[in-house]
Amino acid sequence: MPAPTSKRTPPTALIVAAGRGLGRAVAEQFLDRGWQVIGTVRPGSPRSGLHELAETAGGRLEIETLDIDEPDQIAALRGRLDGRVLDVLFVNAGITTRDEHIPVGEVTTEEFNAVMLTNALSPMRVIESLQDLVTPTGLIGAMSSGQGSIANNETGRREVYRGSKAALNQFMRSFAVRQPEPARTLLVLAPGWIRTELGGPDAPLGIEDSIPRLVDVMLAQLGTPGVQFLDYQGRTVPW
Repeated sequence: MPAPTSKRTPPTALIVAAGRGLGRAVAEQFLDRGWQVIGTVRPGSPRSGLHELAETAGGRLEIETLDIDEPDQIAALRGRLDGRVLDVLFVNAGITTRDEHIPVGEVTTEEFNAVMLTNALSPMRVIESLQDLVTPTGLIGAMSSGQGSIANNETGRREVYRGSKAALNQFMRSFAVRQPEPARTLLVLAPGWIRTELGGPDAPLGIEDSIPRLVDVMLAQLGTPGVQFLDYQGRTVPW
């Protein structure tokens, strides 16, 4: 692991949407590497894997509540974190349509809006709101997908999901252009096709195959200025 971005010990990572699945695994990996972690769960959600993780984290895991689709809750979280310093801000969010193979022209407006809100707009709202808490040489990242690559789309399918992740990637590039200096590390990350509720049972990767390597990539890139689209093996993904 590279040296932390500041002299504070331990460095701090905020993992948004960390209650289960990939987000919880990301939080666990940072804990395993000695970091302080703040993880968010949805308000009113039942006891999650993140709560179980907190019991063995020796006080290094704090749990906050956040529904990223509610701007008022993003603002409230920003207020509660006022004065905190983050070395990493990482937003993990992803939903898809009920019929993931429905053509975009046939999806309902309600379902289209829901996927675009959760996968593209809401992560950027979180990033825009909390970016000032991140150290000048820290890392801001979001969970994207290889299916968000326009250049690599040769099979179609999952059109709305693909479009939402491509939108997220475009928004992150715009965010990068607006930075006064390219000091921070900005990443959109493709974790691979993983056996989760979203990925389904036929995916070739388990969480244990992808997420430790994904966090390795984040830590290897920490301190590298500019925006990149990388997969869990550190390979550049075409935009």
